[in-house]
Amino acid sequence: MQQSGGMPVPPPAPLDGGTASSLQLPADSMVPAPSPATGTVRPDVTHVGVAVLLIGPAGAGKTTVARFWAERRPVPTAHISLDDVREWVRSGFADPRSGWDDRSEAQYRLARRTCGFAARNYLANGISCILDDAVFPDRPAVGLGGWKRHVGPGLIPIVLLPGLDVVLERNAARSGTRRLSDEEVATIHGRMAGWYGSGLPIIDNSRHDVATTARMLDDAVARSLMSPPQW
Repeated sequence: MQQSGGMPVPPPAPLDGGTASSLQLPADSMVPAPSPATGTVRPDVTHVGVAVLLIGPAGAGKTTVARFWAERRPVPTAHISLDDVREWVRSGFADPRSGWDDRSEAQYRLARRTCGFAARNYLANGISCILDDAVFPDRPAVGLGGWKRHVGPGLIPIVLLPGLDVVLERNAARSGTRRLSDEEVATIHGRMAGWYGSGLPIIDNSRHDVATTARMLDDAVARSLMSPPQW
């Protein structure tokens, strides 16, 4: 189909997105909270439509694991990295390495809102998604509440938390805006320990490769679908 000026118009997406998904919702609605699974049969998460938020400190491997997991699912799955979206701002980028202020927080909130819209839009079209962000348990401005507000209560948060020695080593191999000072990495890692006792699934991938960590992520998602965490 074409407009009068000859510009092609994309056909409307099918209501069910054209793929099997447990999340059928209009593009502007929130992802509903999953109902606790009945019985003891673990859901096959490889064929279930989900929205996952992978949390962790700098150097935890969030982006690497999320991309690996998304690429190998048998159903369409998108990976949305908040850091990537934040860096869409080229001129006037508020680099958090220069200090966390009103500008950097405003750009963070904008990036999070953009990620949330993208996630809901993907899910409305039958595409699962995994997002990654360094969400702090003790800072409401960069906490889970914003993600719940922008994506919905059906978002599944999972924490990736390797040991400090591991994140320091990984951070040292970084460059550009993604590399932080050792002091910053240690501070962030220490604050992430607050997730222990939160009830969220926590994966310690200190001694695991990416493939093994991705399988552990599948297990954590399955447990969350059977018994949704309270957050």
